[in-house]
Amino acid sequence: MSSTLVFPMLPAALKATWFFAAVICVLIVPLLLRAWRAGSTQHARFTVSPEGLRLQGDLWGRHIPLRALKLDEAVVTDLRQDVAHQPKRRTMGSALPGYSAGWFELRNGSKGLLYVTDRSRVVRLPTSEGYTLLLSVPEPQRLLDALRAQQGR
Repeated sequence: MSSTLVFPMLPAALKATWFFAAVICVLIVPLLLRAWRAGSTQHARFTVSPEGLRLQGDLWGRHIPLRALKLDEAVVTDLRQDVAHQPKRRTMGSALPGYSAGWFELRNGSKGLLYVTDRSRVVRLPTSEGYTLLLSVPEPQRLLDALRAQQGR
């Protein structure tokens, strides 16, 4: 008479479960963050108001008061030709193909806060806070005009 006996293995220590949970977090969380950043390219916007310029869309969004914008030095530029203001190195931000957002060192050595998707239509907007904004918008001159109109009030 032969009967089969089954003996279960002792459960793994709780340390093993925490180890696998940590590995999953290390692998999954950065992927989710990158997916969120990629999705934010579709929802970024710039709002002009009497209080200033609000950048919205991802981790680098902020409000910049009108008094901090050097509108007399602002220009519409094409970064394909404006070599001095091209991003050289990302210091804290997102750099995906066709999308640069966050803090970058520019080729001229200055600091830039970028929201750039189309390098041919960029508003270059220096600030009194030691950095330059580079923003891609469908109508760059219209954005500059709106800011100047708010400042003239």
